[in-house]
Parts: sequence; structure tokens; C-alpha cells
Amino acid sequence: MGDEVNRPVASAGHTAGVLAILGAFGGWGAFNAAHMRATGGNHHLALYLQTLAFEWLLLAFILWGVRRSGASPAAVLGDRWSSPLEFWRDLRVAVVFWFASLIALGVLARALGIANQRESVRFLLPNGPAEIAIWVVLSITAGICEEAVFRGYLQRQFLAATHNPPLAIALSAVVFGAGHIYQGYRGAILIACYGAMFGILAHWRNSVRPGMLAHAWQDTMSGLLGSIIRR
Repeated sequence: MGDEVNRPVASAGHTAGVLAILGAFGGWGAFNAAHMRATGGNHHLALYLQTLAFEWLLLAFILWGVRRSGASPAAVLGDRWSSPLEFWRDLRVAVVFWFASLIALGVLARALGIANQRESVRFLLPNGPAEIAIWVVLSITAGICEEAVFRGYLQRQFLAATHNPPLAIALSAVVFGAGHIYQGYRGAILIACYGAMFGILAHWRNSVRPGMLAHAWQDTMSGLLGSIIRR
């Protein structure tokens, strides 16, 4: 795949549209988060469902642009597992990555002066069986859609434009972090670094599949454990 990864999978105009959509949704998220913190809002289900719809619609828009350019959706989503052995291999990579990223994020959080990473997202944590169930679905969605969008699509588009893997990883990570500005600028920096880790993983493995597994697991556990600890 040497030359293929350096080719764009969609037009520049399509990528500009994706970035504009992400910017608008990031702004809406920051406004909504500030409102929920100020009012003590507890409209979790509505927020979860809106986010679910946005992520799948964005992925659909990206796949439309990819198909329109003549590229295969597998360029963004990764190839299907052809055997249980392939799945097991990616799962092992995901587990190792998850443990390593937890350690790295802990060190980075301390360096950034973030005493408790959960405080910035406490207002988002699920309450009760219904919210927990939707949170798990949202976490799986985030694992699939966000890795496809940021690492499968944007990182590849940036690589095609710059022919510089570290720069492409960094640019995708910055966009990823900016989308989490509702956690504060330090939180956004931490998330950007996390995105860079996923970018390195995707570039190394030439696949977003291990990242999807690790991302979905991390989001699921952070919400469930955060909800339990809050009680």
C-alpha cells in the first residue's frame, strides 16, 4: 500500500466541508457544555442521542465523498477481519495500546496540572440503566466513527497533502483535540495528545481497527467507572 496511502480518498472541497462540520459541532458542544454546567442540566439521553446521530451522519457523509472520488470505503474503515486470528491479533494490539495510553495520559495530565480528568466531563456521565445502556452504544459508536473520521479519513487526507506522516498525525490530532474544547484548553490538549497516540497506532499498523477497539473500550470504561465513583 506504499503509494496508495499517499493518495487522497476524497476531494479537497469535501475535506474542507468535513472540517467545517467538525468546527460547527465543536462550537455547539462547547456552548452546550457551558450551559449544562451553569444550569446543572441533566438531559443526558437527548445529548447522547444527538451525538450518536451526528457521528453516524458525519461518517455517512465521509463515505459518500470517498465513494464519489472512486476510492474504496475500506480505505477509511479498514478491511474486514478475514479470520478469527486477525481479530485476535488486533485485539491484543488494542489491549497493549490501551494500557500504555493510560500510563501516558496519566503522566501528561500531571504535567498539564489536571488533577482529575473526570471533573471536566462529570456533567456528561450516565445515571441509571437507560443512560448507561445508551452510553455503551455511544462509546462503541465513538470508537468506530471517530477513528474512521480522524485517523482513517482526515489523517490520510493530511498525509496525501503533506507527504509527511508526523505532520499528518499532528494535524489530525489537533482537529481531534479542538473538538473536545468543552473540556477546557488543558483537557483539549490532553485529548489532542491522545489523538496523536491513536494516529501513531493507525500509521504503524496501517489500520484503524486496533484503534477502534481501544477507543470504544476506553470510552465505555471511563463512563461506567466515572458514574460508579460519582455515587
